[in-house]
Amino acid sequence: MTYEVVHTPASPLRAPLKLLRAMGSDLLASRELAWRLMLRDISAQYRASLLGFVWAFIPPIVMAFSFSLASEAEVFTPGQTDLPYPAYVMFSTSLWQTFVEALNGPIQAVTQAKPMLTRVNFPREAIILAKLGEVGFNFAIKLILIVGLFGVYRIPVGPSALLAPVALIHLILLGTMVGTLLSPLGALYQDVSKGITLVTGFWLFLTPVVYPVPTSGRLEMLVNLNPVTPLLVTTRELATTGILTQIPSFWWVSGLVWVGLLLTWIGFRLAMPYVIERVSS
Repeated sequence: MTYEVVHTPASPLRAPLKLLRAMGSDLLASRELAWRLMLRDISAQYRASLLGFVWAFIPPIVMAFSFSLASEAEVFTPGQTDLPYPAYVMFSTSLWQTFVEALNGPIQAVTQAKPMLTRVNFPREAIILAKLGEVGFNFAIKLILIVGLFGVYRIPVGPSALLAPVALIHLILLGTMVGTLLSPLGALYQDVSKGITLVTGFWLFLTPVVYPVPTSGRLEMLVNLNPVTPLLVTTRELATTGILTQIPSFWWVSGLVWVGLLLTWIGFRLAMPYVIERVSS
């Protein structure tokens, strides 16, 4: 397939319907390339690793072991959780890790693809879709740990677990939205990647991953303002107890994610030509 590029001084925003049609067309056209890029990235990710797929299990296990020891030593008091505490931390950490991978994915994709972006004309959506596929693949590996976790701790699974993937998809899309928003800057400045490492480290402790949702104090306000909270908590509750405590917040954040994703996608398309020009100069 040959793409014809026409450069005009007029902003694409002046013809929004034409822009949306072009976005949809490019998204469909990028599927095959996205699949090939995803296979390449997954193969490279695990081929150069001695432990391979085991790395998907290590962070949740280490996190659960560390905080369980801290809780037993009364260094840290997490409060009452709906699941046995090690299972609670391992499951929540797997969800958090998936969110962070979705956030970092677009930034890494654009940064790694800079040589290709400057030489080949192709739908830019392909590199984002490839990272989304990689996030899904990595979570499928984590699912082995989660299923084993439920078996060891005899955690009952109800019909509501069938809806857990819906909440998980929104959690992944939130990370993708933030990552796509930052990806043009990330391609130009390494500070973005370094800053995200710092921010997500702090963000983790504002998310109920190693403690239940607080019911009082300043932390309660910060946790409830955190957009990750309703998505992660609802995913966890659907997969386990089936008792949902964040329904209004979940729908608000989910709606904002879809609107924000569309606006971010438009911004990404408008920004990438300038990024490519800066990178190639």
